[in-house]
Amino acid sequence: MVKLSRKIGLLAFAAGALLAITPARAEDASATAAYKDIQATLGTVPDMFKTLPDVAVAGAWAEIKGVQLNPNTALNGKTKELMGLAVASQIPCQYCIYFHTLAARANGASDEEIKEAIAMAAIVRHWSTMLNGSQVDLATFKKQTDDLFAAVKAKSQ
Repeated sequence: MVKLSRKIGLLAFAAGALLAITPARAEDASATAAYKDIQATLGTVPDMFKTLPDVAVAGAWAEIKGVQLNPNTALNGKTKELMGLAVASQIPCQYCIYFHTLAARANGASDEEIKEAIAMAAIVRHWSTMLNGSQVDLATFKKQTDDLFAAVKAKSQ
């Protein structure tokens, strides 16, 4: 018991020593660089980024810039924003709904496309509720779905 207590004490001391020599704000430089890039890209730094701890700013910005704002992805901007709106409608998140509606429009989405994205989200939510609440067997569902798509493919050939 004494040996274990001494090992724990040494580990705690070593951890404390590492913390003492490691700068407390090691990520400040990457946060500062991210804030500068956000400002350059968007023309402002929205408060949503300022809600993050400094260690998370660069990663969050890289994710948004690498996927959502990247024009060289498999999905175009309109599709990505309609997906964002559909998900936001389900969460629901009033901030996200507002943002993704405007972003979808800015990317060329029509009112009908916006309505359809929201309707698709509602349909998926409805059937998710029905299937999960009814405890439909997943293996059976997958088999029926595979059979359905095989039949549709065979019919179209």
